[in-house]
Amino acid sequence: MPFNILVVDDEPDLELLIRQKFRRQIRDQEFTFEFARNGVEALEMLAANRATDLVLTDINMPEMDGLTLLAKIGELDVLLKSVIVSAYGDMGNIRTAMNRGAADFLVKPIDLQDLEITVRKTLLELVALREAIEAQTQLLALRNELEIAATIQRSMLPRSDAAFSDRLEFEIAAEMVPAREVGGDLYDFFLIDDDHLGFLIGDVSGKGVPAAIFMATSRTLLKSSGIQGLAPDPCLEHVNDLLCLDNSSEQFVTVFYGILKVRTGEIAYSVGGHNPPYVLRRDGTVECLAGTGGTVLGVLRGIRHQTKRTVLARDETIFLYTDGITEAMDREGRLFSEARLRQSLERADRDAPKTVIRHVLDDVKAHSSGAPQSDDITALAIRYAG
Repeated sequence: MPFNILVVDDEPDLELLIRQKFRRQIRDQEFTFEFARNGVEALEMLAANRATDLVLTDINMPEMDGLTLLAKIGELDVLLKSVIVSAYGDMGNIRTAMNRGAADFLVKPIDLQDLEITVRKTLLELVALREAIEAQTQLLALRNELEIAATIQRSMLPRSDAAFSDRLEFEIAAEMVPAREVGGDLYDFFLIDDDHLGFLIGDVSGKGVPAAIFMATSRTLLKSSGIQGLAPDPCLEHVNDLLCLDNSSEQFVTVFYGILKVRTGEIAYSVGGHNPPYVLRRDGTVECLAGTGGTVLGVLRGIRHQTKRTVLARDETIFLYTDGITEAMDREGRLFSEARLRQSLERADRDAPKTVIRHVLDDVKAHSSGAPQSDDITALAIRYAG
């Protein structure tokens, strides 16, 4: 289905300009456009077409201006995104528009390349938001259907065996072993653009269905923020504030979020109370990345985070994990520990990320020697090929 975009502007030349700019997307049925001359017409069209995905509106228009239109849209029972258009010097109205729910803004005269980038970015945010709502609704409805819920949860996480097979610069592997039918661990990876790979791992407090629901929300919010191209520290700060808005369960999530620049191997990262990952260096050493001082997400709004950087050389691997690995116990209650994990990584075959993960999980299993699994176990590894 194409994305439906409503353009609200009283300038008659804008319709021709937009139809010319997006002629290929219109022909390929990627986008459809409707046009209104003011806010009154726009509201009538929104009432007639509930499938509108994006409203692109000017601020200054006759009959009903863009700011009033935004307020009216907020009263409608629709899930869509709005982008405001105004003069560069009209920052007061632009700020008001953002406070009334606009997702982004453009300045006149409109740069057509910036217009397309903004439209695509905003639609990606809308898709991620809809996925989050759908995922949470499904998990709540299936609280007593754990087997089905487990299937849904697995489908939310990307399959590393089929991920980015066309990219030669990096290789990814991931595995999650929940302690129950559904778990609270999470991981994800996604291209922000052609040169930046976002990746994350996290661990939600608690276990079972409540943790799985919070996991689904956290993972989707993190990806939704990450694909906007935010640096790691504002990304974690934004997600933390969103999680704090309605957290009656008083849960929290630890997170490591990194961005790999695939042309250089540079990684920018921020840590929200999570175990810092290890880097398997080319000389055979294993290095634990420095923390960034950030705390867990979902407890207190306004917490600040920091971004640090490291660089992967060719054939080096970053290994992310949750504490289900280091805190795995044997029958006598002895932990697998950070020391054993480092030793396991030092002995691992480094030819592929999946062999590194499999080696570590086999060592954890051997250490546990049949003792029941007390926590979710998750690992994510990325090998940089240069």
